[in-house]
Amino acid sequence: MSRDTLRERWRAAAPLIAPSMLKCDFGNLHREIELLEAAGADVLHLDVMDGHFVPNLSYGPVVIERLRDLTSLPFDAHLMISEPDRYLDDYLKAGCDAITFHIEAVPEAAPLLRRMRDAGVVAGIAINPRTPVSAIEPVIAECDVVLVMSVEPGFGGQRFQPAALDKVRALHELAGDGTLIAIDGGIGPETISPCAAAGVDLYVAGSAIFDSTDYRAAIDEMRSLAAVQAS
Repeated sequence: MSRDTLRERWRAAAPLIAPSMLKCDFGNLHREIELLEAAGADVLHLDVMDGHFVPNLSYGPVVIERLRDLTSLPFDAHLMISEPDRYLDDYLKAGCDAITFHIEAVPEAAPLLRRMRDAGVVAGIAINPRTPVSAIEPVIAECDVVLVMSVEPGFGGQRFQPAALDKVRALHELAGDGTLIAIDGGIGPETISPCAAAGVDLYVAGSAIFDSTDYRAAIDEMRSLAAVQAS
C-alpha cells in the first residue's frame, strides 16, 4: 500500500487503535497476531529499542521481516534508537508501512523524514515528555504523523502523564488536519477520552489490550470511547 493511500485511509478511519507489541506474548507471536487481526486492530505498533537511546532491548528488522509474512495489517515501527538514519533501510526492507523516529535522536530531522516519504512509507516523528513542541515546529510540514509520548520511552506499563494533553492540543493547532496525531503510553479506557477530546487520531495501547482476556472487547471499548469524544 502506498504512503498516500495508507495516510488517507488512516485519516478517514480515525480513531485508530494500535496494539503495542512490546506487551505481547513473545513466545507465541503468530497466535498473538491472529488474535489481534480477529479483534479488529487497525495497525501493529512495533516497539524497537536498542539499549542505547532507551535502556531496554526489544527486537529489530529480522523479527519484523518474519512477522511481515504472517499478516497484512499495517506495521508502524517506532524506532526508539540512536542513529535512526543509519538503520532506516533495514526497516524499509523488513516491510514497515510507517516508521517513527525520535526528534531527540537526530541532529536534523528533516532529511530523514524526506527519505522516508521518498521511500513511500508514512513518515512519523516522536516527541518525549520533556521535549517542547517547539522542537518539531520547523519540520511539522514534513510529518505525516506526530507521536506524543505520554510516558518515558522504553518501558511498558507506565502511568499516563496528563501533561501530554497540552502537547496534543498545541500540535493539533500547529499541524492542522494534514498531520495525524498519535499518543503512546498509559492509554486505556480511563485515559483515552481526554486524549480524544484533545485531538488524538491514533492510540498506541499495550497493557489495556494484552492484559485483557478479550482483545476485541478491549479494542472496541477504547475505539468507542474515543469516537464519542471526537464526534
